[in-house]
Amino acid sequence: MIAMFMIGLVVVSFVGPVLGHPGEDVVAILQSTGLGAANGGPSRAEWTLTALETPAPTWPTPAPTWPTPSPTCNELSPWRVVVNNGVTVPGDTRTFNSYNQPSLNVDQLVVFRGRSRGGMGGGSGEPAHGVYLRDMASDGPVTVVLDRNTPVPEPNNLGSTFIEPPSFPRIDMWSETVVSRGVHEPVWRYNLDDDSETRAGTTGIYSNPFGHLITAQSNLGDVPGFTFFQAPDDEVRFEIFPGAPSVTDGATIVFKANYNDKTGVFYRELGTTPIALPNGSFLEPAGGMSTSVLLANTDTLIPGTTTPFGSTAPPSAAGRFAVFAGFDNESAPTLGGVYLAPLDGSSGSLTALVEIGSSVPDEAAGAVFNELAEAVSFDGRFIGFWGAWGHESTDLTLRCPQHGNQILTAYCNETFPYGYNTTVPKHQGIFVLDTWTSTMTTAAKTGNDFDDFVFWGFSGRVPGLGDDTGELARWRSSPFVAVSGLVNGSWSNGTSHIAFKARIGEVINATYANDTVDGIYLQRTEAERIFSVVTVVSTGMSGTLFDSEAVDPETSAALPVVEMAIERDGFRGNSLAVTIGMGTEDAGWAGIYLADVFDCAR
Repeated sequence: MIAMFMIGLVVVSFVGPVLGHPGEDVVAILQSTGLGAANGGPSRAEWTLTALETPAPTWPTPAPTWPTPSPTCNELSPWRVVVNNGVTVPGDTRTFNSYNQPSLNVDQLVVFRGRSRGGMGGGSGEPAHGVYLRDMASDGPVTVVLDRNTPVPEPNNLGSTFIEPPSFPRIDMWSETVVSRGVHEPVWRYNLDDDSETRAGTTGIYSNPFGHLITAQSNLGDVPGFTFFQAPDDEVRFEIFPGAPSVTDGATIVFKANYNDKTGVFYRELGTTPIALPNGSFLEPAGGMSTSVLLANTDTLIPGTTTPFGSTAPPSAAGRFAVFAGFDNESAPTLGGVYLAPLDGSSGSLTALVEIGSSVPDEAAGAVFNELAEAVSFDGRFIGFWGAWGHESTDLTLRCPQHGNQILTAYCNETFPYGYNTTVPKHQGIFVLDTWTSTMTTAAKTGNDFDDFVFWGFSGRVPGLGDDTGELARWRSSPFVAVSGLVNGSWSNGTSHIAFKARIGEVINATYANDTVDGIYLQRTEAERIFSVVTVVSTGMSGTLFDSEAVDPETSAALPVVEMAIERDGFRGNSLAVTIGMGTEDAGWAGIYLADVFDCAR
């Protein structure tokens, strides 16, 4: 049997038996250290955020009571299991064996995309696959947000169910609202002007701001009665929603969309009113009929220039602000950067946070960023991001995955039989920017402790298969960062912590050496102060440090860590959630794990 887990853009597989369901002796460590009302902290009402002011907002008081570190102050608490290969998928008889990176809110509510193996167990040969939720503050069970048995919310007059969530789900930092993309068969049947029947609606964004799942956005915008789903500038339907949408302020989704040969970043306020159809009937539950608001698209001029954006990236949001990256040329940018946009009904009101050409902190005069990553983590005050500078690079040859989606793997190997040749910048780093003070701080750089922060995967739609609006399969690269300024419960002292994935290893003949070490690391950042980097998890560590069940079933030997992953919403308050895979040639195990982070440098 195959024990698998999904990391980043690729699926990693381990050959070996899958262990049974975890026993009741799994200890929920530090159950009392949740961050919100479930454990005596502030309620959602006490944390309601108002529109940010300049230079700094007045945030809710009093501050929450955070866990107090022990006198010796370890930076991380013992790890707790959110889910692992021994947990049965809700509504199925099979266990999980594949996970993407989790997201969580400040109250330790963790949302993740997961799946089982194929084969019988849920009434079909297809794997169980969906978006799942677990409340770690109350040590609750894994529950379903949406899966392949879930009917797509209205509009849906065909009874269609979800096929899959194509990206990792996210959750509002301050509430229980989850947002996820969803792919499905057409959901709406209607007649054209010539009375011929047609069907539409194969993808959308789905959320639960009022408890039940609703359609937050859809590609049904050209269907009579659903024009409120259209792009507001062109009055045409959105075709696809690339990347992972974000959600903030309880019921505001922020997303990237492609349409009419354009791409842009939008937001939409969700409500509780039903959808009123032209025939006088109503569809509910629904998210109201408000239209989306444009923040920026490829018609928008890059601030301070006469050049429009050539690309925009999926946004992150917190409070009443969104941040996103946008460039003139995605593959070779000369203009653009990371921008802050208020969610106040205005379009094009952008503030540059860091740009192509901005000075690199702690480098010689004249060192400026010439690359910035699309993925940006944002907690309402701090952003965590990746940047590169200089002109030196390292050659790499990427090999296609040998496991995972067989069709995708076969297409990769057919397209790149000798590998994919690319380069990565020699000078690159992870940085934190304080949006209140405009202070930029270095968290980590190559040349000292680390050699690379960029990780690659092959993903997308195989030509000729699936919805033809999906992005075609290709090699993609991304750094992985998650920032929190609330580890000690307050933004007031101007400190933050950032978790990031990094690689330590030598490149030989365009390939990383076998002794290369990948890991997730934690750094405390404060203006003009440098702190020691803490290893969260790295390859070769004992898997039993994270999960007592990560052992070889034949020998009882601890399985070594072989992969790990984190995403931009995986670090909220003082809670850190990561995906970890452990395995050997004979056995494999994986799961999602949660720890508390303590501010040891106060």
